[in-house]
Amino acid sequence: MEQVTDHTLAAARKVIAVHINYPSRAAQRGRTPEQPSYFLKPSSSLALSGSTVERPAGCELLGYEGEIALIIGKPARRVGIEDAWNHVEWVTASNDLGVYDLRYADKGSNLRSKGGDGFTPVGPGLIAADAVDPSGLRIRTWHNGELVQDDTTGDLLFPFARLVADLSQLLTLEEGDIILTGTPAGASVAKPGDVVEVEVSTAGLSTESTTAGGTGSGVLTTGRLVTLVAEGMTPFGDFGAQPKTDDLQREEAYGSRAAAGLAAGASAAVGHVPSAEAPAAAVGHVLSPALKAKLESVCTATLSSQLRKRGLNNVSIDGLTSTRPDRRIVGLARTLRYVPNREDLFKTHGGGFNAQKKAIDSVNEGEILVMEARGEKGTGTIGDILALRAQVRGAAAVITDGGVRDFSAVAAMDMPTYYANPHPAVLGRRHIPWDTDITIACGGTTVQPGDIIVADADGILVIPPSLAEELADDSIAQEREEVFIAEMVQQGHSVDGLYPLNAEWRARYENWEAGKVNE
Repeated sequence: MEQVTDHTLAAARKVIAVHINYPSRAAQRGRTPEQPSYFLKPSSSLALSGSTVERPAGCELLGYEGEIALIIGKPARRVGIEDAWNHVEWVTASNDLGVYDLRYADKGSNLRSKGGDGFTPVGPGLIAADAVDPSGLRIRTWHNGELVQDDTTGDLLFPFARLVADLSQLLTLEEGDIILTGTPAGASVAKPGDVVEVEVSTAGLSTESTTAGGTGSGVLTTGRLVTLVAEGMTPFGDFGAQPKTDDLQREEAYGSRAAAGLAAGASAAVGHVPSAEAPAAAVGHVLSPALKAKLESVCTATLSSQLRKRGLNNVSIDGLTSTRPDRRIVGLARTLRYVPNREDLFKTHGGGFNAQKKAIDSVNEGEILVMEARGEKGTGTIGDILALRAQVRGAAAVITDGGVRDFSAVAAMDMPTYYANPHPAVLGRRHIPWDTDITIACGGTTVQPGDIIVADADGILVIPPSLAEELADDSIAQEREEVFIAEMVQQGHSVDGLYPLNAEWRARYENWEAGKVNE
């Protein structure tokens, strides 16, 4: 089998990397892109198997990402998808290394965070592209001997031929250019002294294979790409961006708060500017456990009255019924938009891993998927399998102003679904699932990703995140007053001047409240 050599590296004029391409990674990041997006890595970042990479001095988070690399064999310019794979000569393993400590510095270009010397090891073996099915490859990564990534290319968001064709629309892919095709879930952080290994094979390879070439069973493999991690000793100069990190970067580098050793809690901080790879729907908004508890403790009607006091009258999703009217839910909105069916567009957007499936497969624990179906009741917008997937992923609820299929099964789930009506028709009758995590209309109001949804048997409210803390505190205060008012009515007092409180009754309320506090 051909091997990656210094000549292979020298022939690469461009190294292009894809942000998100595996459904498992999209689900982990909380974002499923509609189109592929890319960044460039310098060819000076390339390295051979067995090389040592430095974690730069002062940095904490050297992230590794096992990936499949494509090496272009003949120039590609404005090629179609059907011809694109013919322009790929080799397939090999790669490791898209980067330091999260510098992600902030380049506003998503990743130059400093992922462009360091040795940050793109590739190899060791080369698999001929014309000898494999690009949808039948397997990518695996070991960290200090433990298998941490294991996925296949069978359900990529953007198949390899599409990437080549897409890139060729604007730039010429030249012989030797390398395309890194994305990483699955499981990427994490390596420390000095660690060893990271990546292997690409035809699907079904035994986990014991380590040698480039075949296994005697018709399976092709690159062998394991080995990278050793060392501590950099030369500090950054004081004339450029300095390494810095926070808990959000630690969470994203390790893949979860638990893996990063952080306490459970909100996964995004107010004011955080997301990286190009992971602008999840709710980034910039926080629903802390304390705020969530406050919102759960007050009635929807109370929240509605407080919103109205602030001039917000059009913040309720109307006309829907809940499968679990006994449940009260509070969570951050994720959004999905359906557009009216048009047969030619359904062919391109309705099948495969479409926007509906992407939304379901990326909703995170405690989030609420809100669907815009234009109030169209003549077809289902979700059925039992996808509703089950949302429940398994921890979604707090699904809200749609359209129909629900497989209604008995959906209604029997623990997760509430808010819906307009049951309907047996499949998706393609009236709708095309079009896009996710955008501003939508549902049940007569506007919903943005990251809005706070509060819903119970009284209705569904959409709360702007910037108002939520103040709104919750004022609602709690209002309900304390209403407890006093109810007691006074129970004692036989007229509601005149009592509800709402006039000056005299307010003074009596304040005395009552002070007494309660001192009890």
